[in-house]
Amino acid sequence: MRTYDVIVSMGLLGFAFGMSPAASFDGASPPGSAPAAAPVPGAQSRSLVSPAPLAVPAPSAGIARPGTGFEAFRSGTQALRDGKTDQAVTSLEYAAEQGVPAAQWKLGRMYADGEGVDRNKLRAFEYFRSLTQAHAYDAPGTPQSRLVANAFVALGNFYLDGIPDTAVKADPARAHEMFRYAASYFGDPEAQYNLGRLYLVGRGAPKDSVQAARWLRLAANKGDHRAQALLGGMLFRGEGIGKQTAQGLFWLIVAKDGVGPDEGWITDTYSRAFAQATDDERALALRYLEDWLRTRRE
Repeated sequence: MRTYDVIVSMGLLGFAFGMSPAASFDGASPPGSAPAAAPVPGAQSRSLVSPAPLAVPAPSAGIARPGTGFEAFRSGTQALRDGKTDQAVTSLEYAAEQGVPAAQWKLGRMYADGEGVDRNKLRAFEYFRSLTQAHAYDAPGTPQSRLVANAFVALGNFYLDGIPDTAVKADPARAHEMFRYAASYFGDPEAQYNLGRLYLVGRGAPKDSVQAARWLRLAANKGDHRAQALLGGMLFRGEGIGKQTAQGLFWLIVAKDGVGPDEGWITDTYSRAFAQATDDERALALRYLEDWLRTRRE
């Protein structure tokens, strides 16, 4: 019972092979029974002053570009597996220029994380932005849509704090839009977690504990351990919502299983709650846990 792995890995890129851009949104309700999707971020009258367009570098000597964007993407991912980073970046950038979604996403992640390239948040931002602008209405539930949803989440995180010395300024309201779209239309659990967190502290939107709990519960049910911990703490303390001590302790027990090395706050929250709970509350929390595990196996 490990928790939701925050983002797609190279395995998901494998799913992207052979995927063509999906048809436009057909009006179906988004997964997870979330509230209706907000308008596509960026469609409003206000707009961001865009950084300069990305320039795709000329290929290095001896590196031949495949004829199509998809072939370039395949060549680039193979070069990554072979440890030929320069060749991989050249091929992936050509594929991204040709509009291959998986190439745009992969380059965004590489530049955001400094994976094989110098970390460059602005380049990452532009790749993610290009992906969301072209594929915001791709059908939810497809492997490609997971890449698009992740790009919306990445943009939201960039907008929360801005990118120093660029036109991308801190804009929590825009971050809220990005998270809300990915959370509602694509049903993305990381976006739902981030949206719930913003409502919980009142950043980018008025503080609203009920909305926070609603979005956190959607993400928690999909296995996001951070959402499970925040929701558990809210329920245990009755923070802006009805106090449900055993239910809160249950979510904290589940969240503790997914704790990462830098997430001691989850363990601390669980330990305090467990120490404060009565024997009856602990027993009821364990019954909730048994039910949870049984439904996950079915």
